[in-house]
Amino acid sequence: MSATRTGEPATPTDPDPHRWWGLVVIALAQMMVVLDSTIVNIALPSAQRDLGMSDGSRQWVITAYTLAFGGLLLLGGRIADLAGRKRTFVIGLAGFAAASALGGAATTPGMLFGARALQGVFAAVLAPSAMSLLSTTFTVPGERAKAFGIYGALAAGGSATGLIVGGVLTEYLDWRWCLYVNVPVAVAAVFGALALLRDRPGHGGAHLDIPGVLLGCGGLTALVYGFAEAEPRGWTDPLVLALFAAAVLLLAAFVAWQKRAPGPLLPLHVVSDRTRAGCFLAIMLAVVGMFGLYLFMTYYFQVVLGYSPVRTGLAFLPMTAAIVTGSTQISARLLPHLPPRLLMVPGMLLACGGMLLLTRLTVHSAYATEILPALLLMGFGMGLTYMPVFSTATAGIAPRDSGVVSATVNTSQQVGGSIGTALLNTVATTSSASYVTAHLAAPAERGGIVREGIVHGYTVALWPAAGITLLAGLVAGLMVTAKAPKHGARAETLVPEPAT
Repeated sequence: MSATRTGEPATPTDPDPHRWWGLVVIALAQMMVVLDSTIVNIALPSAQRDLGMSDGSRQWVITAYTLAFGGLLLLGGRIADLAGRKRTFVIGLAGFAAASALGGAATTPGMLFGARALQGVFAAVLAPSAMSLLSTTFTVPGERAKAFGIYGALAAGGSATGLIVGGVLTEYLDWRWCLYVNVPVAVAAVFGALALLRDRPGHGGAHLDIPGVLLGCGGLTALVYGFAEAEPRGWTDPLVLALFAAAVLLLAAFVAWQKRAPGPLLPLHVVSDRTRAGCFLAIMLAVVGMFGLYLFMTYYFQVVLGYSPVRTGLAFLPMTAAIVTGSTQISARLLPHLPPRLLMVPGMLLACGGMLLLTRLTVHSAYATEILPALLLMGFGMGLTYMPVFSTATAGIAPRDSGVVSATVNTSQQVGGSIGTALLNTVATTSSASYVTAHLAAPAERGGIVREGIVHGYTVALWPAAGITLLAGLVAGLMVTAKAPKHGARAETLVPEPAT
């Protein structure tokens, strides 16, 4: 194989004069997709009461979205490459708005589950289109760093922002507005995209890799579904084991097929590059720890400290501010001059330190002195990590593959979130139950002991979360070997041509 230029230009001859307004449109869309991973969580109790959902089925409000989103991302990324990123971006926005309106108007649990699955389908088209548009619009390292700094801040801080917005809408309006709020945002983004975004035509003559779609999307769906079911059912449940076995078989067959497919869904040179593979693995491991922290601290604030939904969201606000600062004011300024791992490794060390501080939580921990410093460390750490991961993973890739690379980054996050939620929640609940059993001496003490047990479970689970975050830093240090981009130079689009 030899490194050759692709037959198409890496960028237009002149920078797009509307590129910064285009970034606003892309940022709006990305924020909407990320918000929907958490905004409905706080609304879930109200929706359950309103629609008469059972405890066993309520998880599908969350699972239907993550399953469709995570399972179809690779397909969405390749469709963006074939049909054109701007076109799929607009279609994704319109479909997401329609699915959100349907969910907000739901009169039965099944209607809501179906709407959430549709949201996931269109998010799988929208998210990779957004990142690949960003990648192909901003190619000068200084500008690229600023653009990806904003994108990274939204990706890392959007989940916490979703908790705030979800709390406000649920408490002061109605749970349905957690879905309706997407409609005006999406409509504004559609008009902005049509007016401001530029994109080269897609590769309409190429054929979609149907066997790759079935094997790859089937394997990812089985994997995400397996982790989702591991949380309520347990890791040794026959269904969970069957899903994991199916995922392994399907993904192994997918890799084997991609080696000989004439037009592969995921060209293997995309993931065989050491730096790019390191970015994918590092972000997956980092998200495991981050989702664990969001999960535990949301419940800690509401169940243990008795915070309202709005106050819970506001408690995360300093961490969101730290993420934005780390991404836009530190990473974006330093990345054009430093190798990406010199930001990612310290970022993961800071995030790990924040989690270790939280292992000292008690039922009476003070927010200002014991919780806030840990959230700030976590926020700065994730801000230093997300932005260089996104920028480096998508740098130097052929425009024809930018959609599928963006989809692979998003897939890494989805898989990491699924692992983090299932694995760390299992550790926490098991540890809590053992603590309560060992310490409960009299029924009169039950309330206090249960609260202590909940906190004990969280602190035990935060140890492996910190360890996985540290492992993400190690992966970044060893695998992400890219040098600092030269300030002011355009990113090259040199890719190894597949062997023929």
